[in-house]
Amino acid sequence: MSRFQVILFAALLGFCLQVSAAINVQVVGLFPGAAVLKVDGQRKLVKVGETGPGGVQVVSADSRSAVLRVEGVERSYNLSRDYSATSGVASAPAQVSIAKGIGGHYWVAGSISGKNVQFLVDTGATAIAMNEGAAKRLGIDYRVQGQPMVVNTASGTAQAWRVKLDSVKIGGIEVLGVEAAVVAGEAPTEVLLGMSFLNRVSWREDQGMLRLEAKY
Repeated sequence: MSRFQVILFAALLGFCLQVSAAINVQVVGLFPGAAVLKVDGQRKLVKVGETGPGGVQVVSADSRSAVLRVEGVERSYNLSRDYSATSGVASAPAQVSIAKGIGGHYWVAGSISGKNVQFLVDTGATAIAMNEGAAKRLGIDYRVQGQPMVVNTASGTAQAWRVKLDSVKIGGIEVLGVEAAVVAGEAPTEVLLGMSFLNRVSWREDQGMLRLEAKY
């Protein structure tokens, strides 16, 4: 092998190694000022100006596209479906069926930012709602990170804080960046799964069952 061939082979090998090491970046959720990134299988909500998995930075984002800085290069990304790494076929959306419980209510176990929660489904609540005690147990720093507001309750008006939860998960359905309200005092006594989550999934009532399905 000539010296030229050796140099060419080394250059090609280096190029192949760079290609094989390239990270896989997808935008699987878009919001004004934030994007849900999936980088090499790791999913995270990243706000504009912040850096997510793999060192990927969100430069700008709206409901149509996001500009990401990946390995020093800026590029516009549109919303993409979540594809299976093994088959290359779009994975089927996750589904959860909830049976009607005592009192005709729907109760379901889930999690907020990885911490277990027992939810009471409440289609009359505009957002996920919880009292101060529940927020403290979940490690939500609502007084510092929340936006003060006033909400209407069965007992009248109450002081509350609007917060954004990193993730809410029910079964295999996970929604990132979900708005919630932390209400001063002991009400509501349960963590209410309101419309800020339900509007982000497909749902229907069917013969005493509440059926949830993830949206792409």
